[in-house]
Amino acid sequence: MWEKRSGCFFSSGISMGSALAMILSWERSHSILWAIFHGILSWLYVLYYAFTRGGVPSV
Repeated sequence: MWEKRSGCFFSSGISMGSALAMILSWERSHSILWAIFHGILSWLYVLYYAFTRGGVPSV
């Protein structure tokens, strides 16, 4: 999972922030394109969602 190259650590896959942003985006808009876009923005969208919606929705 982690590889060390020249003093830096790399991981494969998406981050937790990206996954959370994509899930929240899908719940809100039901659009694959928006989910991908928000996944790229990652934590910025998660923070935006938390401030504008008053927290993460319950399942």
